Amino acid sequence: MPNTSAERPRRITTSRDGPLLLEGPVEVVLEDGTTVSSERFCVALCTCRRSRTYPWCDTSHRKSHRKRPKPDRPDARDPDRSGSATTA
Repeated sequence: MPNTSAERPRRITTSRDGPLLLEGPVEVVLEDGTTVSSERFCVALCTCRRSRTYPWCDTSHRKSHRKRPKPDRPDARDPDRSGSATTA
């Protein structure tokens, strides 16, 4: 991709637990030397290497950072607060 001095610099946005967001279009050179490209105006590059579409992010990083599973029902957290628990 040509990069003339008249073009403004590409912006890359970082986040702690997410992908790198790059203003496109972009070309990415992979470790094996192959080049992949995207013409999109904004591209998310995977940094966790869990993506099935690497080097593009598919949000797989979200699945591995959950603190704890969410309960299915509001009363599942505390059976004493559900009102349906019986005491002996």
